[in-house]
Amino acid sequence: MNYALHETHDLAEIATFKTVCLTKSKTMQLLVSDDRLKQIIEQDILVSSRQLQELDALLSQVDMPVQEMRT
Repeated sequence: MNYALHETHDLAEIATFKTVCLTKSKTMQLLVSDDRLKQIIEQDILVSSRQLQELDALLSQVDMPVQEMRT
């Protein structure tokens, strides 16, 4: 699929942000003792994982033009 360069960049930024959020949630899940908060974090982990898969699918469809190197 042909996305504009800024759209591809935006997708990559969102994927990076979601990856950081997922890492934090997985880390916090191990430290939290409250059962309700653990459930919320587990739900966030599931949603974030699914969103990252969707972003990965979109990014894998990106046709990036290969620029010739001039020497």
